[in-house]
Amino acid sequence: MMERTVVHITLFGLLLSLASTLPNKDDWDIYSFHINSTVTSRYATTVITSRVANRMDESKEIEFHVRIPRNAFISKFRMFIDGQVYDGVVKAKEQAQQQYTEAVSRGESAGLVSSVGRTLEEFKTSVTVAAHKKVTFELTYEELMKRTHGKYELQIHARPMQPVSDFKVDVHIQEEAGISFINVKGGLSTKALANAITKTHIDKEAWVYFYPTVNQQKMCDSCSDQGMNGDLVIVYDVNRDNGLGHIKKSDGYFVHHFAPSDLPRIPKNVVFVIDQSGSMHGRKILQTRTALIHILNDLAEDDHFGLITFDGNVFHWKRELVQANSKNLESAKNFASNIQARGSTDINEAVLQGARMLNDHSREGSASILILLTDGDPTSGVTNLEKIQSNVRQAIAGKFPLYCLGFGFDVDFKFLEKMSLQNNGVARRIYDDSDADLQLKGFYEEVATPLLTDVTMIYVGGTNLTQTNFSQYYNGSEIVVAGEITDNNIETFTPQVVAISSNRRIIFSNPNETVESTQTVSDDRIQRVWAYLTVKQLLDKELQLSGPEKEKVKKEALELSLKYSFVTPLTSMVVTKPLGETTDVLHKPKEGERSQTRLPSRGYSILRKPTGARRLRPDLPGFPNVHSFGRQGLISIHDLQHRVMQQHTPKGERGRPGPVGLPAVVHLSPDTTTLEAINAPVLHRFLLKAENQTVPLCFDVSGPVRLKLLHYPSRELSVNGELDSVTNGGFSRIFIHVSDSQHVEIDTNWVTVRDGQTVTYYTGQDHLTAGSVTVIVHNNEIDVATGDMRMVIIVHEKNGQKFLWPVLRQRPLDNNAEGLLAVEAAVYEEVQQAPVRKLKIKNQEADVTGEMVVDYSFASPVTMICWLMSADSALQRPLSQFVITQL
Repeated sequence: MMERTVVHITLFGLLLSLASTLPNKDDWDIYSFHINSTVTSRYATTVITSRVANRMDESKEIEFHVRIPRNAFISKFRMFIDGQVYDGVVKAKEQAQQQYTEAVSRGESAGLVSSVGRTLEEFKTSVTVAAHKKVTFELTYEELMKRTHGKYELQIHARPMQPVSDFKVDVHIQEEAGISFINVKGGLSTKALANAITKTHIDKEAWVYFYPTVNQQKMCDSCSDQGMNGDLVIVYDVNRDNGLGHIKKSDGYFVHHFAPSDLPRIPKNVVFVIDQSGSMHGRKILQTRTALIHILNDLAEDDHFGLITFDGNVFHWKRELVQANSKNLESAKNFASNIQARGSTDINEAVLQGARMLNDHSREGSASILILLTDGDPTSGVTNLEKIQSNVRQAIAGKFPLYCLGFGFDVDFKFLEKMSLQNNGVARRIYDDSDADLQLKGFYEEVATPLLTDVTMIYVGGTNLTQTNFSQYYNGSEIVVAGEITDNNIETFTPQVVAISSNRRIIFSNPNETVESTQTVSDDRIQRVWAYLTVKQLLDKELQLSGPEKEKVKKEALELSLKYSFVTPLTSMVVTKPLGETTDVLHKPKEGERSQTRLPSRGYSILRKPTGARRLRPDLPGFPNVHSFGRQGLISIHDLQHRVMQQHTPKGERGRPGPVGLPAVVHLSPDTTTLEAINAPVLHRFLLKAENQTVPLCFDVSGPVRLKLLHYPSRELSVNGELDSVTNGGFSRIFIHVSDSQHVEIDTNWVTVRDGQTVTYYTGQDHLTAGSVTVIVHNNEIDVATGDMRMVIIVHEKNGQKFLWPVLRQRPLDNNAEGLLAVEAAVYEEVQQAPVRKLKIKNQEADVTGEMVVDYSFASPVTMICWLMSADSALQRPLSQFVITQL
């Protein structure tokens, strides 16, 4: 038997290095790529199999790189190499992390995590394959299909990274209720690829085959010489009746799908609570107005509604709910079209006012809904997040759901998610894109038509049930409950649903109906549906709890994840690989986590010197070779990987612009066995984001200088910072000049607010208001707001030393800003790759080298590759224009 070492896999989102990691067809060949998805009772199990051959006369690192739905759990990963099978094992995250950390300390490379786009996660791993040998990768993931807008959607993303001679997607759907319709859409369902798709539908079964030729794999809108890159989305629904729904049983477990359709709609009472603070300025507020007007147009005349907008104050369109007649709707649309962005954010008072309106307007036979839209954190009024959640929960008291819509990535999504779950609702992220108004309208349509309220699912003879109480059931959705059948006795198992329809109580039951069985003793799919649903709901419950209760629920979710081999936020997958292979980590990112990056895996190796030093040898053009000396001295691979790879992933999503901030240099310090630079200057590295490019620019600033960060000539507002004297640190002091009489000075220990003759030293955890300045401290973040400007100062710590990093979260409306925080994104093009890489910026060429940079504009930094050049070239003006003599 070949010796094996332990390795972790990665859900990996390194888009910016993709150009350097795409396979060369002369190196290795993906000769077969199959995606096989089987859907039974709305539960999809998908297997991706990639077969790759190394065509070279030497060993090559072979990649497996796919994207899967974010709602799915990976449950299996296998590699077949030279007659050996390498199986993955799911372990508790802490246990897997320990192995990962040990591997990193040995200098082995590390894999990282990401979410991609709105609905996908990225999975990437690699293995070294001997000359003229082959490897087979096999990944399995599972998901329970969610019904929205009257349909299910199975999303399959095809991106093998090169055209494949044997490329197949096979989908088989089997629904005992009968399939009412099935369609195929998505970026791969185009006219050019139409004859590659075959769809067959016969009563309870349907098949979709997608077999594109090599030439067709280059023909879709997002395809190229690198092959397929797009989605195939299978859309379907099942036949329904107005009764109990569909129940399926197997091996002592059941799953119940309940979605009656022929019911009268229930009139609703809905209050919209809309954030109009300054951070909503621009496209966000325009899209919110547009969506709100569309939503008002869709209200039925027997609906009652209210509108609240808020910044630091709360504004009512009307103090009470009113009927959605034409006169009121016109007035409301006029109010909506004049919403203006300004001021701070008092979420607490706004939501409490919305709850009061619904509590004061109790109508028999109606359903009440509270919808909050916000794009930021609370900055005025009550700002303690737990206090806000407690206040809202007490005000709503379980009487109606709260739906929280988080606009963009500056919002604390976890806060909104917890507050929604505590009040029988859900949180949804609205992506700051051109279709944000359609996203808002689409969410509203999901809850626009209540059909039942106070739904209770009852199962006599059932145990270990998933959630059985639901505040409301909406048209086009579905309620799913799973559980065990006591003693596997189908005779004593009696399901029943009790709910309120309009103003009458109705019971759904069918005493003569038998529960359909799969009749396959070994079939564990229904049991896996139960486990999947239970883990999902336990994770939601864990978010809401604290103390011993939280730990108990977390332990239960972990045990189930391990038992069913689900990769969840509590577990990681460990995969054995041949001896000497690198170590990767696979864990499931939570909503809003932003991806980390690593050095591109292909073309990098570890060179081991007799002294024990480990050094980096990139083959990527533009990166220094193993003998190069940077301005920090010789790079130690141990130090590089330990610091770069151990960074935590910040909130958000790769590919989306984050807040305007100043990233810093990756912290590299030579270990004792490598040659050190003598009298190296104190350097700080800054990042300049690039427009329409994946790799940003970076430049170094030497010495503990004072820098102009932000200045508005038309007003007194300015922000300056003083760099510390530690190589690759940050700022030791930041000074915010509001007016002649108002200043805020921040260092790593204190916040000093000067308002006239009054000086306040502030170290607390709540908020302080002095004149027009509001200061809020949340853990290691200091939030300073004044007028229409909002800045967050993040306190980082490295090797016991603290430093500051400023992030501009809300720009003032003036467009004449100066300073490093006001520099626009760079526009560049590559004009030469060898022997020296050159970029052209505004008709000027500059030599660059590939380096690493850590973006400290997030509380949990992210590491990325950048093109290092002189500060004058990157800024397109002398650095001296940003250097000042006093703060």
